[in-house]
Amino acid sequence: MNIILWVAIFIATFSIMEFNAWWMHKYVMHGFLWNIHEDHHHKQHNSWFEKNDLFFVFYALISAGLKVMHSQLDLWWALPLSAGILAYGIAYFVVHDIFIHQRFKWLRKADNKYAKGVRRAHKMHHKHRGKQDGENYGMLIVPFKYFK
Repeated sequence: MNIILWVAIFIATFSIMEFNAWWMHKYVMHGFLWNIHEDHHHKQHNSWFEKNDLFFVFYALISAGLKVMHSQLDLWWALPLSAGILAYGIAYFVVHDIFIHQRFKWLRKADNKYAKGVRRAHKMHHKHRGKQDGENYGMLIVPFKYFK
């Protein structure tokens, strides 16, 4: 297998996941699966877990399934796909759940222009507490209007 092709598939998968996160959020989470995503906007429970965490499980299963396909069916391209989805999931979790929503007490003192822009963009998203007007941007690519 060509390492350059493997890396290209990994990077492409990671990058496509950013668009996929935006699309899923806008059309699925604020669409027909709002009942799962809603508790992320209105915390009406005492649990640390949210129904919204099921979306992480969904992508983890896809990544794991691709890893199994790589192992069992010897499909070389399934491994960089799996790794790209996993890497995006880790990046998303760190940025969204740890940095923005502070579900863990890490990264609380990050105070640079990019960090402020990411937090500001997400805050604008959460000011809409309902299913409608839930436009959101990807977690890693933030519109420049939020950088001040």
